[in-house]
Amino acid sequence: MIAPVQDAVRFDTVTEVTWTQIVNASGLSEAELTELVQYGALVPRDPSAAPLTASRLRRDFDLDAHGVSVVLSYVERIESLEKELRTLRAQLG
Repeated sequence: MIAPVQDAVRFDTVTEVTWTQIVNASGLSEAELTELVQYGALVPRDPSAAPLTASRLRRDFDLDAHGVSVVLSYVERIESLEKELRTLRAQLG
């Protein structure tokens, strides 16, 4: 299945995409993408976080791909809220 053009991400600048976005858009398995990371074809922002987190979630909680993607989206949201909270606390002094 080919993703619609409006879902395309332009990579002519430094762009970060989530592991979930790559898995969903690539048509490759998580194992194949992990292998590309190991070969250096894909460079994760935090090499220990994305693939290992998804694999661990799938294994530990016996989740399917959809379940893993939902949990990872919540993890990303929590990280975003924690960053916002740190910023607000820093502004308060």
